[in-house]
Amino acid sequence: MSKENNTMVQTNRPIAIKATSVKKRYRLGQIGGGTLTGDLQSWWARVRGKEDPNTKIGTDQRLVGQTFMALNGIDLTVYQGEALGIIGGNGAGKSTFLKLLSRVTAPTEGEIDINGRITSMLEVGTGFHGEMTGRENVYLNGAILGMTKAEIDAKMEEIIEFSEVREFIDTPVKRYSSGMYVKLAFSVAAHLDSEIMIMDEVLAVGDMAFQRKCLERMRRAAKDEGRTVLYVSHNMNTIRQLCDRCIVLDKGKIIFSGGVEEAIELYMGKAIDCPKRVDLAKAARPHHKCKDGIKLTAAEIVNADEWRIKVGDKLRYNITVKATKDMENVCFKTRVMTADENSVSLFLAPNLITCKAGEEIEIPLEADTSQLVPGKYLLTPALYDINEFGEMMFFDHVHASIGLEVETKLGFCSNMKWDQRWWGNIKLPDIVDLRK
Repeated sequence: MSKENNTMVQTNRPIAIKATSVKKRYRLGQIGGGTLTGDLQSWWARVRGKEDPNTKIGTDQRLVGQTFMALNGIDLTVYQGEALGIIGGNGAGKSTFLKLLSRVTAPTEGEIDINGRITSMLEVGTGFHGEMTGRENVYLNGAILGMTKAEIDAKMEEIIEFSEVREFIDTPVKRYSSGMYVKLAFSVAAHLDSEIMIMDEVLAVGDMAFQRKCLERMRRAAKDEGRTVLYVSHNMNTIRQLCDRCIVLDKGKIIFSGGVEEAIELYMGKAIDCPKRVDLAKAARPHHKCKDGIKLTAAEIVNADEWRIKVGDKLRYNITVKATKDMENVCFKTRVMTADENSVSLFLAPNLITCKAGEEIEIPLEADTSQLVPGKYLLTPALYDINEFGEMMFFDHVHASIGLEVETKLGFCSNMKWDQRWWGNIKLPDIVDLRK
């Protein structure tokens, strides 16, 4: 069932794109044999339930003649000036949907209403002709958008400067590297006069400095110029930085539309649960080898009903460990991560645990979370010691096994909403005014 967060939709803005009950059906298997005789032979074999004589050995006969629903009932409204992220696994229908919006192909069923001109980058060098120079391809792309030569001339210098390929602008683009391709292609898409920009994972080709510049350009296009941006990426950090709203596609359907963090949490499969007691004995362990001797069996929060605390509160919890042999001065740590498993910080408790063989003990702990801002986190508890070379050697390591939610409270940041996308997950102490 699709989840919808209506608070994210800017209904006071004009509609840029409206998709209603959109479906796209493809036929699986071989479409044509290349000759009329071959097609007739294949058809007659299927009618009789026989093996197709024109199909390559090893082809799954069950796929021939079947259909595949790449999109299966998409309903979506995108507003002018909105930056919409589209995420989902491979084969979810992201690229197919963008191709429909770009009119590369037509929907099998449903309607798509588009208000404004579209520039799209569905792959590196989309719309470029290899034998033409970079400059000529700029004119070609502009003409496709319906711009006059005078309008393109007015933008040309800005496009060349942004693309960082000035020395090669009069060289045929077939000689460009993939990075040069994407730089020029993005520059054209970003600077020509279109109301809607569609980007499909193209920035992964460019270098990091250019990616940052592109993200900033897309942000300005949406916020300052009122252009609509649709952005597909598997890089969750760029989704966070650019998008106001996000949809998650799965098996050709929208399963979520709403806040960026909630969408990422769903896509990453990290719907953070916060039960009061977590059974670590049954939790999955990572593949890397750990030393024998002692294992984590449980974790339980003390100062709340679940693993939810108010911002600035101490985190009081118990861990339970069980030893298989006598252990002394075992260290304990807890790694703090975001929902998509980017590290935030670390709680350390060195030389904490001494336990006899066969003994199971519960250890009360307290962690200072005062610098964590409101949000959802994943905790990875671990038992370890340090060898003679200063390396950390694990006894046990239970990855992302505990969900922690830090909730806001009255007066936090003087009631200013903390924006994790730009400011991070740690709130440093306030600056002190040293004037006397």
